[in-house]
Amino acid sequence: MSHETPATDRPLTTGLAEAAGMAGHAPSVHNTQPWRWKVLPDALELRVVRDRQLSAMDPEGRLLAISCGAALHHARVALAAEGWTALVERMPDPTRPDLLARLTGFTHTGADPDAMRLVQCMQVRHTDRRPVSDEPIPDAALDEIDRAANREGVNLQILDDTQKIQLASAAQQAAAVEAGNPELLQELAYWTSRAGTGTGLPPEVLPEQAPQTTVPGRSFGRPGTLPVGPGHDRAAVYAILWGSEDEPDSWLRAGEALSAAWLTATRLGVSLVPLSGVVEVDGTRQALRHILSDLGFPYLSMRLGLADPTHAGPPHTPRLDVAQVVDTSAVRDQRS
Repeated sequence: MSHETPATDRPLTTGLAEAAGMAGHAPSVHNTQPWRWKVLPDALELRVVRDRQLSAMDPEGRLLAISCGAALHHARVALAAEGWTALVERMPDPTRPDLLARLTGFTHTGADPDAMRLVQCMQVRHTDRRPVSDEPIPDAALDEIDRAANREGVNLQILDDTQKIQLASAAQQAAAVEAGNPELLQELAYWTSRAGTGTGLPPEVLPEQAPQTTVPGRSFGRPGTLPVGPGHDRAAVYAILWGSEDEPDSWLRAGEALSAAWLTATRLGVSLVPLSGVVEVDGTRQALRHILSDLGFPYLSMRLGLADPTHAGPPHTPRLDVAQVVDTSAVRDQRS
């Protein structure tokens, strides 16, 4: 979003369209980008695109909603960077389940410098599946990432060594279950062969071989072209994003918390990699609940670490054109 002209001198709809466009930088499962925005004269609506749901991997839509929640948080931050605050209605209409959120009641309170920094982080954030360096994350950085998730009403549980081994076991089990699911493998092959479409995972962001990590990452069914190097993840920190509810609105909030944590991590120079495999299988998702002492429901696990500075990071995944994800027809019709 441009900061050259004060937000109060520009139409609100321009700010809404730009915020929706910036939300396109948000992370999504397999880079499916399963969202579409509608700009209204005094509101911004977020809808889910069911055609980009992973029906075999994510039949309940948990990861779909988390992905859309990340886009929602990106849009909120982009608006705050331009000085706009809004009321957020999540799942505002029970008769319209594809309408995930509506932003209304905009007031101009002045540009938020912290939000402006996070907008810059949106444009550099990426997923780096290589092993991290041997340098530990400073405790202060972990605390700040934790607070960012907490502000979105979601908990971030940092795992101790015993819990890390339990997570690794669950990840291995989930991988074995999914390896025996032909529909899931076909779905994975589809989203890793989408060159030129603006979605999916190109070879250059996928490891050329399985990295040496305590908790195994996903096998994408085909090797990529990203060199992984000789490192390990001994200094990595593993965590679980979780909350007290396991419903679509809580999944949406989990996505907002993921975005908040990830953008904060990016600002602090910390690499964050979501590990969704363990929540895709019922049995291993229950295993994560046990790690949490059955106090809540796991939404996602993740790896945190400092990237190895001696190796160039992977490129950004492609993005859909703004016109494909932001509908401004209601505003155009009003002007005409």
